[in-house]
Amino acid sequence: MAISFELIERSGRARSGKLLTSHGAVPTPAFMPVGTRASVKGLHPPLLREAGATILLSNTFHLALRPGSERIRDLGGLHRFMGWDGPILTDSGGYQVFSLARLRDVSEEGVAFSSPVDGQKLFLSPERAMEIQEDLGVDIAMALDELIPADSPAEAAKAAASRTTRWAARCAGAKKRGETSLFGIIQGGFFEELRERSAMELAALDLPGYAAGGFSVGESKEDFRRMAAFTASLMPESKPRYLMGVGTPLDLVEAASWGYDLFDCVLPTRNGRNGQLFTWAGVLCIKNAAYAADQSPVERDCSCWGCRNVTRAYLHHLYRANDPTAVLLNSLHNLTFYLSLMGKIREAIANGTLDALKAQLSAGY
Repeated sequence: MAISFELIERSGRARSGKLLTSHGAVPTPAFMPVGTRASVKGLHPPLLREAGATILLSNTFHLALRPGSERIRDLGGLHRFMGWDGPILTDSGGYQVFSLARLRDVSEEGVAFSSPVDGQKLFLSPERAMEIQEDLGVDIAMALDELIPADSPAEAAKAAASRTTRWAARCAGAKKRGETSLFGIIQGGFFEELRERSAMELAALDLPGYAAGGFSVGESKEDFRRMAAFTASLMPESKPRYLMGVGTPLDLVEAASWGYDLFDCVLPTRNGRNGQLFTWAGVLCIKNAAYAADQSPVERDCSCWGCRNVTRAYLHHLYRANDPTAVLLNSLHNLTFYLSLMGKIREAIANGTLDALKAQLSAGY
């Protein structure tokens, strides 16, 4: 079935709801752990469920390169391939338009990439991006978009936003699989009039959901807050709103207060691999010598296996010994923290206490 979205509670601009898919329901606001290549690094699906995950994100570009969408399709689809029975959303490859700028060429027809791994050529048109995501059998597919740096001038932002709208229309025209729902992406750089135009033109396509793109591309925190909050105000009330690639724990609370429903970010797992653990008091760097003999857990009220069973001293040892168990336990803790935070955000929306939650986090972040 295609997705449906139900709003349950409101508190100011913040809202909680339920996203229904053929692979289960997602309470919103929700955070999506990032499994770029069909794996959240270091964690298998039972651990993701234990952490509280209800929906995962994967990547069209990387799966098209390895192992190929046709192979995944022939093996039963992405859910079966990776052993995850919950909903999956796939980015279209638009982020790689930005991150692999030296290895791609953008035209009206699409984007010609060279693989950063082996030079393999991949051409992503809107139609091909849609075909790949339908081969994968995902619940939510993102339209191909053109993502540009934060300091791009108005003319470049206008051209990219207009092309993104045209590509979204082509994705909608190419869509064949009823179980996959297409989300459009609002672009326009850091220019309010361009964001307004992008949102209006995409709304005319009447897609099942919409995303705010163009963030985490080098902008200041002030510009991010200004434009992300403004973009949320442009998005349809009755459809899920996704803020792409964001962010820190405080970012998530603030963005929920602006009215966003879905989030993704690599911070929990990437920072965990680098020995940085998220807590309610701020970031704890477990690699520091101060924790070598610390017998306390990372956080006493955390439900993750590590906090229930081992000490900071043990996690410090694992990290210093370069033991892969450190990746597992640090990533599991960070995702548990993020997903627990989303539950607290939903509770705060229901209770009208989101400002208090923001104040609590602000002390550490």
